[in-house]
Amino acid sequence: MTTLANPTAARDHARAMAGTLVEAMPVLPPVADDLPDGVSADDLLWEETIAAGGYATRRLSRGARLRLIDLKGDACASLLIFNAEMPTERLNVADTVKVQWNAYLGTGKLLLSDMGRVLMSFLEDGAGTHDTFCGTSNAATNAAKYGNGANSGPAPNGRDRFLLGAAKHGLQRRDVHPCVNLFKGARIEADGSIVPQIGPFAPFRSLVLRAEMEVIVVIANCPHVLDPREDWTVTPVRATAWRGPVTAADDAIRNGTPEGLRAFENVEDYFRR
Repeated sequence: MTTLANPTAARDHARAMAGTLVEAMPVLPPVADDLPDGVSADDLLWEETIAAGGYATRRLSRGARLRLIDLKGDACASLLIFNAEMPTERLNVADTVKVQWNAYLGTGKLLLSDMGRVLMSFLEDGAGTHDTFCGTSNAATNAAKYGNGANSGPAPNGRDRFLLGAAKHGLQRRDVHPCVNLFKGARIEADGSIVPQIGPFAPFRSLVLRAEMEVIVVIANCPHVLDPREDWTVTPVRATAWRGPVTAADDAIRNGTPEGLRAFENVEDYFRR
């Protein structure tokens, strides 16, 4: 009988692992030594490194900031967002593009819901390569490309990772909606062709999102569906979140465009209940 086949020995082995640290794991309680100036350690809500092929999810309060860092230059952070109070309201990529007359995300851009409200906004963007066109991979696309697309296989796919994250909030397959991809981009040429911007890029590119509502975020870190490389390739992404003030009436992003202002006013009306 092996040591781990003995329940008592298995228990002792498991307990001996207490305190073991690996690169990709939540830090509990959250600790970060690189918070922006003026942000107290007491305001830190979330610190986690999401592994290659991993996923993470968190409920964030209105006003919270979420910073994502592409640690090694080859992350693809696919993002879903839900209204935490009413998850039937969720990120609508088509409206995000249509309402802003722009398909390319960056500083000052908004992530809009299917009810005309701002879920999150881009406070900072040091990457400039994001994708609102392609969505994420699924088991079939990964099986065709890598020979295996199973959730527990060597080439996990984004959609199944989203399912695991969404399930932690009582959500199901039908709730996994079209996503945006952060750190990997796609641009549309004049002839209509899609040109992926895959990199790899310089490490430590980052962005900061601001939660304009109480939100659930789900992040899947799997290769972009149009990644041309034969090998399944992606690297870790770091997530850090902290409390912050609710967007002020004179905020530059809030007042940046008439369409954006209306979306913020819709949020304010929602919280006026």
